[in-house]
Amino acid sequence: MLRQRTAYSTLLLLTTTLVAPAALAQVAPSTSTPAGPPATSTMSTGVDPARPQVETAAQPDAEQGVPEVSAPGIDASSGGDIVVVGRNIPNTVRSTAQVISVLSSADIARTGEGDIAGALTRVTGLSVVGNGYVFVRGLGDRYSSALLNGSPLPSPEPLRRTVPLDIFPTTIVGSALVQKTYSVNYPGEFGGGVINLTTKAIPDENFVTIGASGGIDTQTTGKLGYTYYGSKTDWLGYDNGERKVPDFIRNGAQGSGIIPTEQVAQLSNARTTLLQRNGDIPANWSADINVGLTGDLGAGRVGMIATGSVSNTWRTRATLQQDTISEDGTLRNDFNTVITDMRAVVNGMLGLGYEFDENRIRWTNVYIHDTLKQGRASAATVYNNSSGNPLFQQNTNWFERQLIETQLVGEFKPVEDLSLDVRGAYANSKRNSPYERQFVYNCNTSYNVTGANSVGGSELQCPGVWEASNSFGRFATVVFSELNEDLYSGQADVAYKLPGDRPFTLSAGYYYSQNERTSTRLPYTYQTVAGGAIPFPCNLYRPDYLLSPEVLNGCPVATTGTPASNAVQLRFDAGLNGSTRYDASLLIHAGYVQAEAEAIDGVRAIIGVRYETAKQTVTPLAAPSTRLNNDYFLPAATLTWNFAADMQLRLAAAKTIARPQFRELAPQAFRDFESDRLFFGNPLLRDSELYNLEARYEWFFDRDQRLTAAGFYKRIDNPIEQVGFYPTPDARLQTGFTYLPKATLWGGEIEAQKYFPLDFISESLGGKRAVLIANYTYTQSKITANSECVPSVLGVSLGGCPGGFAPANLQFRDGAPLTGQSDHLVNLQLGYEDKDNETQLTLLFNYASDRVTNRGPSLLGGVGFQPDIIERPGIRVDFVARQTVDFLGTRVEIKGEARNLSGTKYQEYQTFEGGRRVYINRFEQGRLFTLGASVTF
Repeated sequence: MLRQRTAYSTLLLLTTTLVAPAALAQVAPSTSTPAGPPATSTMSTGVDPARPQVETAAQPDAEQGVPEVSAPGIDASSGGDIVVVGRNIPNTVRSTAQVISVLSSADIARTGEGDIAGALTRVTGLSVVGNGYVFVRGLGDRYSSALLNGSPLPSPEPLRRTVPLDIFPTTIVGSALVQKTYSVNYPGEFGGGVINLTTKAIPDENFVTIGASGGIDTQTTGKLGYTYYGSKTDWLGYDNGERKVPDFIRNGAQGSGIIPTEQVAQLSNARTTLLQRNGDIPANWSADINVGLTGDLGAGRVGMIATGSVSNTWRTRATLQQDTISEDGTLRNDFNTVITDMRAVVNGMLGLGYEFDENRIRWTNVYIHDTLKQGRASAATVYNNSSGNPLFQQNTNWFERQLIETQLVGEFKPVEDLSLDVRGAYANSKRNSPYERQFVYNCNTSYNVTGANSVGGSELQCPGVWEASNSFGRFATVVFSELNEDLYSGQADVAYKLPGDRPFTLSAGYYYSQNERTSTRLPYTYQTVAGGAIPFPCNLYRPDYLLSPEVLNGCPVATTGTPASNAVQLRFDAGLNGSTRYDASLLIHAGYVQAEAEAIDGVRAIIGVRYETAKQTVTPLAAPSTRLNNDYFLPAATLTWNFAADMQLRLAAAKTIARPQFRELAPQAFRDFESDRLFFGNPLLRDSELYNLEARYEWFFDRDQRLTAAGFYKRIDNPIEQVGFYPTPDARLQTGFTYLPKATLWGGEIEAQKYFPLDFISESLGGKRAVLIANYTYTQSKITANSECVPSVLGVSLGGCPGGFAPANLQFRDGAPLTGQSDHLVNLQLGYEDKDNETQLTLLFNYASDRVTNRGPSLLGGVGFQPDIIERPGIRVDFVARQTVDFLGTRVEIKGEARNLSGTKYQEYQTFEGGRRVYINRFEQGRLFTLGASVTF
């Protein structure tokens, strides 16, 4: 009975495979029993069905699990009508005409990654850029979409509409599926692919698992870093009220914009201003608990899975940060910066499921809270308008991100040959960053005093004293920013299998989503009532003393001015920060029709069209609004030919779109804590249109083993690109956005997965095997920069173009590659598995070649540009070991990880004529060693 129940559960999990509505008519019911007699097929493949090595139905062996996948528009219960030849073709692959890659829970466990973004780097053609954003075949995250159980997610990042996947721990993900060819049951914003994460649902049996781990970073743990106190609960990522933003700050942009001294004194002081050297940064740790319950309820089966985890990790980067505004690369700024990040993540998931007959209901609730607490110390003698003496800058930041989603999914079969999927979801994301503080001190040698302290983690010494003055920018600033976004979505899909000699299924669906975002950024500058800096000698104080009540009320020992004129105020200062607030919305209505059929013997085709209309608005405060109101017909077709045993050939063509993201349209400054750069939107952007072609060969030569090869081509009209720029001669490097007339991208990929039984070496190695998983992606792209007018990030008008536009060939290098695209991506996994003793050892190799992160900054005159900014990801080698042991009758899994064994540096740079390099960011990345254990009851 238990075996039958497990088999039934496996079939139900399969019913939500990420495919077009009728695709699962190609799957025979799965079972955990040995393969039985061949099933009868209505489709001839041109292969002799009497050949003993071929079965007409896929019957997974007892060891092969079916990945749990949930997504819209599926009918798995009609299995058996179209049966693909070849028992080795996995159900998730044979069940769809699309090109997909699936990471099951076992695949994710083999990588040992703690978050799903890291695990996805092992998928062919995928790379992770920046803070958890997945690039598919070199196309940026704007060309891909992330779904949770088939429903869209809002992003807690102001810079993106897509969610960063590093906030999803692998403990709550049952599978990750990447679909690289477009099908019309998915949103039209599709370029590289769609990534669908499926949370775990009904367990096979009751369980409780408790785990914990600890780790070190060789560049961080026990070494020098810069930290600040904050609040008592910072270690969990929650503020206890220390950083609460008062109403007078929220309303400060109104009226005169002046915050008087008595209100300035109410703000947090020492706990958020005092940056301290810490010579013993703590180790990393994490803990989690997972609970699963299942049982019978009436004629069906009910289950619950609940997970919760908390982690605290530290990272210190001793970074070289340079920039230049010249054509030959002469340095303008050359800073040594030490950045220490404490990242605290708390997450939980509660999933409830009910299965009865051929119907399923799933209710999933996800909570993720991800906080980065950052201390930053930076020093230089080469800086803009340098006096020749050192300059010191310190920053303390708090970036708090939160994502909450609740979704309800129903998959029903009201009558034979008719299936209905309905799903609805609500999600909310927040990003709060109160008290982004900055203090600037310059070394003054005119006083008859000498200091001896070094700063910035370097040997930089001040031959005089450090003073806070306005000589090189405001001596102290503070920024308060908030983002809140709501996302409502709903979808209904219906599929009907028509009677006839050949399988033929018609499907249709409706999709609705509405995003509503509000983002505020309130920058303030400290100044005296007289409009200057704090006078001598109070300007020699450390930051918390600078803002002490005595100094705020006028520096009683000042040598100049009066207490009244020296009193400290806050002045609202938008400056180059753009709009202080913007509201944004995106309303999408879409519908599709699709047909799937056995076109001729051995060939099945799926063809459909999606109609999608969207209204997108971004309304900044005191600035013109952007309104995009477009609709599209988006056709897609895929042909699959199962021409030989365990072999398939797929051909696909589709048209898709990519809309500019809210942040790319909003004229508001935003600091990205990963790249340590300011970003600024451009309201002149427009939608991109993509034309996609793909051909793919697949050979599943043995159970769970394969060789695949593919070629792809994409043409993109009006691709949006990141561009570096300097808003003024004195400003630091910023990143803006524009679009180009056209770009093309093409390439190929190959993947192999092979198991090698080791019993040929010795009988003692029976049941043990070696694992080889390798993939390689080659990609080329080029942009078209002709005389067509495109938006200028500097806002200038050139070449007879309208306001804010300039010819593309005056801003960009014709034929340059797209940003984010690496020519070469290589992944290699070498493993040893002993299923009897539950041992798994995996060596992981990852390589990504150089890629452009920003188009080269335009020269200050607006004509011409510097070299592109290049990132060098390089080679990364990891090792993961897993061993399960029985301890006093309890199952204990021990896991050890060694990350970045290659010690790869991070490098982001420009190369000028003569080979001169300007390093935008360069730092050593630590080797990470982690040991953990989990106990299952």
